[in-house]
Amino acid sequence: MGFFDNNEFENEEVIEDSGITLHSLNALRTMEIIDIKTGSKIGFIKDFVIDIKESRIVSILLPGMAKGWFGKEEDIEIPWDKVKKAGVEVVLVDSSEVDGLKK
Repeated sequence: MGFFDNNEFENEEVIEDSGITLHSLNALRTMEIIDIKTGSKIGFIKDFVIDIKESRIVSILLPGMAKGWFGKEEDIEIPWDKVKKAGVEVVLVDSSEVDGLKK
């Protein structure tokens, strides 16, 4: 079992505290990534890169596209500072600011 596989927060999708909306990692994994410029669906979060010392998300990872029968492209890494908004059901990014995303 991995560090983020703990289902402790599975039922707590959004936590409101002092006007700031907080999401559990499990809730973020269920959100669809949407390109804010085109409205196109990009995919779902596969994993996170976490800075343990700073206690913050550094980037999110999306699975690479399938290539042929057994191959796939490399995972796409989106720096967290390129996330425009993490809403209740979707995460908005600008594909023109992220390397590896089809524009």
